[in-house]
Amino acid sequence: MSTQVEQLEIALKAAIGRALESGALNGTAPDVIKLERPKDRTHGDYASSIALQLAKPAGMNPREVAQIIADQLHGVAGISKVDIAGAGFINITLNRASQAVLVETILKSTQDYGKGVALAGVKINLEFISANPTGPLHLGHTRWAAVGDALGRVLSAAGAQVTREFYINDRGNQMDYFGQSVEAVALGNPVPENGYQGEYIKDLAAEVLAHNSAIKDLPDTERVVAFREAAYQLQLKDQQRVLDTFNTHFDVWFSERSLHEQGAVEHGMEKLRAQGHVFEVDGAVWLRTTDFGDDKDRVMTKSDGSLTYFASDTAYYINKRERGFDICIYMLGADHHGYIGRLKATAACAGDDPEYNIHVLIGQLVKIMEGGEEVKLSKRAGTIITLEELVEKVGVDAARYTLIRYPVDTPMVMDLDILKRNTNENPVYYVQYAHARIAAVLRNAQELGASLELRDFDPAQLSHDRENELLGALAEFPRVVASAAEFREPHRIARYLEELAGTYHGFYNDCRVLPMGEEKLTALHTARLLLCTATKQVIHNGLDLLGVSAPERM
Repeated sequence: MSTQVEQLEIALKAAIGRALESGALNGTAPDVIKLERPKDRTHGDYASSIALQLAKPAGMNPREVAQIIADQLHGVAGISKVDIAGAGFINITLNRASQAVLVETILKSTQDYGKGVALAGVKINLEFISANPTGPLHLGHTRWAAVGDALGRVLSAAGAQVTREFYINDRGNQMDYFGQSVEAVALGNPVPENGYQGEYIKDLAAEVLAHNSAIKDLPDTERVVAFREAAYQLQLKDQQRVLDTFNTHFDVWFSERSLHEQGAVEHGMEKLRAQGHVFEVDGAVWLRTTDFGDDKDRVMTKSDGSLTYFASDTAYYINKRERGFDICIYMLGADHHGYIGRLKATAACAGDDPEYNIHVLIGQLVKIMEGGEEVKLSKRAGTIITLEELVEKVGVDAARYTLIRYPVDTPMVMDLDILKRNTNENPVYYVQYAHARIAAVLRNAQELGASLELRDFDPAQLSHDRENELLGALAEFPRVVASAAEFREPHRIARYLEELAGTYHGFYNDCRVLPMGEEKLTALHTARLLLCTATKQVIHNGLDLLGVSAPERM
């Protein structure tokens, strides 16, 4: 079902086609026509700058081109007025009944309203947490757990086939230090100097012994490996549990070890060698990433024969592409900015288009404030605060919404005191309250015997400026979802919901939705109630894209 905006864009394109066919306009029809919502609503419901684009090829003044197009739009169903403004902008005003038909579109589409097909058929691998299975997920992981999950939902809403992937860093020295730490605590020995501290190590040691008390009797070399592997599985299971409670779910838990155990690293090197970008110097194997803009070439195998982390990175990318993914999205921490160049160069070395096949997002740090002071220490981990501890303080909805509503490339501050308040200064409460408020209105309407059936809806009843403003906001939702997917910015959904909630409150304050006293229900009440129902559906759809609940009561 096409949206109102899409129908209007089709009408505009057809108008240009008629002008070209008649000879009134020279040139070729544009492939894409974009409409914008004017900030000043006296300028109409939609505006287009297409005349400025067509003027030069036509050899005409932009205002002349705009007038020719405007003449072709007169009489088009649903359009009440077309004006020319400024250098040649076309402002289009819809008749109110036509705009109000949007209510029917939303209520027929229900949870599908806002979804699109811009990414239909595109297979996307979304890797949004890369973590060691050596401790609880910390605040950096928490931001990606929220944003990455929301981005996956947004990309799916745009039609993409999305696989959400967690990359388990289960190879390297940190795994050995982890095993040694758990073993030391279990045996009553001091934790090694490079080991892991925190209460969770004691918990893991106790749990390992509870499952296998005989582990202590193994020979030294076997015992440390046994502790490492047992604790690894327990810690990974705990990470999975915590993410489930955070409403974040992964399709694939990919082990770094598996790349080496299954020969993927060697396979990746051979593929890159076949592309002509691998070279050797003094026994070391290098990838010539400087051919594609990297600041230096990268070592894959050291002269002593040991593999670098970069060898795993290249193998992992090639593995993803060979699994059939068109686009690989990496969501990395603030200290990984240098990875952008090397990962894009890796894609180019593999024969791919680094501007299409690979996208790298860098997330900045999160600071948590409580009682006017920064919260740094974790009771369980002994270092920075964990995902689980944040959720314990403010709840899943407040944590997720707040982490998502800011652009990831900017540092952010979470004030826990604000997030605990049921006031309008708490953004998630503000949006959820709008949904709950509409639910309460609709319950009251049902008690009064009001009809909420579309067959009783008369769109011509909605003629108030506040109604028009709310309809305009609802019409924007599909475009907001599409832009959030295109630019990989789910925070656009949150900001849209806050604006929509404000627009709804303005409508509700100025337009009586329910009859007062002995007043009888009218067609206007029914139309406004169905407008409320449509607004409730859009808020629900938006919150669902963020993985946040839409409560019926608050």
